[in-house]
Amino acid sequence: MYHGRTVLAQLLDHLPRHSFRRIVERYGGDVGIRSLTSWDHYVAMAFAQFTYRESLRDIEVCLRAVAQKLYHSGLRSGPVPRSTLADANERRDWRIFAEFAQVLIADARALYVGDPWAVELEQTVYALDSTIIGLCRTLFPWAHYRSIKAGVKVHTLLDLAGNIPTFLWITNAKTNDVRILDLLFPEPGSIYVLDRGYLDFARLYRLHQAQATFIIRTRNNLRFRRRYSHPVDRTTGLFCDQTILLAIEKTARVYPEPLRRVRYHDAKTGKTLIFLTNNFTLPALVVTDLYRQRWQVELFFKWIKQHLRIKAFYGTSINAVHTQIWVAISVYVLVAIVRKRLGIDRDLYTLLQILSLTLFEKIPLPQALSLADHILEEAGIHNQLSLFDL
Repeated sequence: MYHGRTVLAQLLDHLPRHSFRRIVERYGGDVGIRSLTSWDHYVAMAFAQFTYRESLRDIEVCLRAVAQKLYHSGLRSGPVPRSTLADANERRDWRIFAEFAQVLIADARALYVGDPWAVELEQTVYALDSTIIGLCRTLFPWAHYRSIKAGVKVHTLLDLAGNIPTFLWITNAKTNDVRILDLLFPEPGSIYVLDRGYLDFARLYRLHQAQATFIIRTRNNLRFRRRYSHPVDRTTGLFCDQTILLAIEKTARVYPEPLRRVRYHDAKTGKTLIFLTNNFTLPALVVTDLYRQRWQVELFFKWIKQHLRIKAFYGTSINAVHTQIWVAISVYVLVAIVRKRLGIDRDLYTLLQILSLTLFEKIPLPQALSLADHILEEAGIHNQLSLFDL
């Protein structure tokens, strides 16, 4: 039975509070804290993400406007002064929110496992890529990476079944993408789809030794020795499907095993792409299709930049930037969890738009997220003059 709780309170019910408390205790997040606890800090930052707040002052004013609803919505400390929130963003360990986001990611993956997607495979397929979030060099001098630019780089390993990020790491924008391969713990039997920025044969061989499959785009000038050519249907866009060995002594020493080379012409873009993989059983067209699905991670980056607050930051320190990004990711995953648990057939963007307007409404959450679109028909407007009525 519904008891008149706000939408925000119902959303917070889907968060594992016991896990959050353990993480806070591990990092001492509430030691010596009198006013703003770690949980209230998280709720205030999540509120800013849900309602698209642009600054600390914006957050403070909006929370004061609904002060009478905050306690029963989950924000027990009431309206948060911007100075208190600024201090919390500056001093409270960002790893609290990072680990909590990882807990939510694990829950989301369990919910989305087995969901059908574009390529039907039994193996888990991941796409690895990174994006740069630009910052002002004057305000963020610790993040400079070019003469007049600053930024941080978000490295993401995306589970393509459900588009759930399973691994995230935030570094300086100068960090080379290929170094992130050293931080991965490959899952045996899984497939990792990589762009050519990750072409490092020593690191790829570690993936091979971990019994994981990689599919990576390679350069046209790769030197190799062809061992065998497999027949292909050229009407599908395939040029060749070869078993090769690396020809340069240095690369052959770090990757001594045979590789599979697939060359494909994309009729839509007019580009000819060359892929390397250590999997010799997948059909060649499936290899190309899996690489095409890698663009889901690009769409994920575009989505979070457009619909989450990670382009304008509430603080200028490393800790504040990391805190805001991790809270934003956790909000994305939370909405994905709620969508799956409630069986809502809507995209995440629509759900966020609904939540931004109904966060403090006392309406059942499934009803709020399932509201039918109201289309205002022209025939129903009786008092509207026609612009071109003669």
